[in-house]
Amino acid sequence: MAIPIIPSLLRDNLAALAEDDQRLDGRARFAGRDLEIEIDCLYNAEGSCRVRMGDTIVFAGVKFQIMTPYPDRPTQGGLMTSAEIRPVCGPNWEPGPPSEESIEMGRVVDRGIRESGCINTTELCILPGEKAWQVIIDLFAISDDGNMFDAFALAAIAALRTATVPAERFDVGEDYKLPVAGTPIMCSYQKVGGRFVYDASKREELGGDERIHITLGDEGHVHSLQKGLRGIFTADEFTEIMDTAQSRCAELREIVHKLEESQ
Repeated sequence: MAIPIIPSLLRDNLAALAEDDQRLDGRARFAGRDLEIEIDCLYNAEGSCRVRMGDTIVFAGVKFQIMTPYPDRPTQGGLMTSAEIRPVCGPNWEPGPPSEESIEMGRVVDRGIRESGCINTTELCILPGEKAWQVIIDLFAISDDGNMFDAFALAAIAALRTATVPAERFDVGEDYKLPVAGTPIMCSYQKVGGRFVYDASKREELGGDERIHITLGDEGHVHSLQKGLRGIFTADEFTEIMDTAQSRCAELREIVHKLEESQ
């Protein structure tokens, strides 16, 4: 199968830059792009957040509905995450049913939150066996310039931590803040020019190879680890990635907590 000429030339350029420890936009290997986070920006949602990483812009909205608990989990509510990416994001996205890529993004974000245990589904129970809250996280992309995984994950946890359960609207009590016991943060790395970089841009993704998504909890514990695309990484590479992820996740977590305190 022939290799498209533009990605081939781009890969050569990225490899040449990597030899001098450089990137297309001048960042260091593990430097992130400019970051903006805004909470309470979607007025029809019970919790919401807008995240901009460089020119990647995404929204997360949290909604609630009452569900009947599953028979094997009569005292537990539910958590559901989905990502919607439309052609407005960029030329690589098409209209129609959710693509494999958008489904993967929703699942990876969901896994990091779910496995962290920050949402205790037992606390979502209203009446055992009859009523429980289902937490719905809707992710929407406005502009795709790379690394939507991290942008979605950051928007999702910020929206959750500022969400209010609309109990009064459903006539099941008084409204209250959604209990969220922790702030799991995702950091993603992609192999570009033969070495891993953090927060890859769209062009780096196009000319890159395998990627790794790591979600860390408040104590630095790994809650999820997802590898994407073909390729391998060495033990030394993983150690280096994990060290930088610990530091960056702590920085992003502090940003989320400060936003929450200012609410």
